[in-house]
Amino acid sequence: MSLCPVSVDTIASQIGAGSVIPYLGPGMLALCPDARVPATPDALAQIMTARVSVPHKIRNRLTQAAQFIENFKHRKSVVSIMNEAFASAPTPSALHRALAASGAGLYVDCWYDDTFATALADARPHGWVQVQGLSQSEHFGQWFGAYDASGAPLADIPAAGALLYRPIGARAPAANYLVSDSDYVEVLTEIDIQTPIPAAVQAWRTGRSFLFLGCRFDDQLARSFARQIMKRSSDTHWAVLPDEPTRMEARFLDEQRITRIATPLAAFADELVSALQPALAA
Repeated sequence: MSLCPVSVDTIASQIGAGSVIPYLGPGMLALCPDARVPATPDALAQIMTARVSVPHKIRNRLTQAAQFIENFKHRKSVVSIMNEAFASAPTPSALHRALAASGAGLYVDCWYDDTFATALADARPHGWVQVQGLSQSEHFGQWFGAYDASGAPLADIPAAGALLYRPIGARAPAANYLVSDSDYVEVLTEIDIQTPIPAAVQAWRTGRSFLFLGCRFDDQLARSFARQIMKRSSDTHWAVLPDEPTRMEARFLDEQRITRIATPLAAFADELVSALQPALAA
């Protein structure tokens, strides 16, 4: 794991050129002034278990709690709770907006809120599409769904325009969620051979770098998704991670050649927004 200084201006210019892929995690919600949605798996698990009683030993385990509710209530109960939890759309932060207006061609968003999609809709009303992971319990045999900027389903992913990839789903436009144990088991069974990852994402990531913002890698699921989404990309990546990484996080950063930027996300966001401004004004 490297802590070498990195030029924010360099990262900004590479984002504008499309050679750096922003990879956004739930920690990005801390930048939003009015975020009223759960920003961690633990917070989401608490919302679920406040609605439906689950065994005490899994009350703080999101995927297991969701699976219990799915088994003993119904999948619709899980979807209803998720829709309610993410019904509020936080106002995008300055960083959300700057990234949305930059020249990036691919964005990865690994949480269920619609904050970044809102920023993209404001910055590029028609010039983007999103692709979301689908639960096999609801869409057996179909690993992902594509939608245009208005939320209408697409049969194919257009070659032009920005692509927002949401591997664990999102509230809008169709309430697609990967959240229960069975959701993840199905995807992880296939992800090593890349089946759940759209060909357009696989093509775009080739040889490019990733910038991880608001992400932690202290969970096996987070590491597994990031590792597979990064396959065949470049050897240069960055993660804004102010907190001291866990042993497994540090191992993952080393393994994936990710340079840790030990700066608080809010401070890094201010620097990156300023560095992106000249390109946005051009």
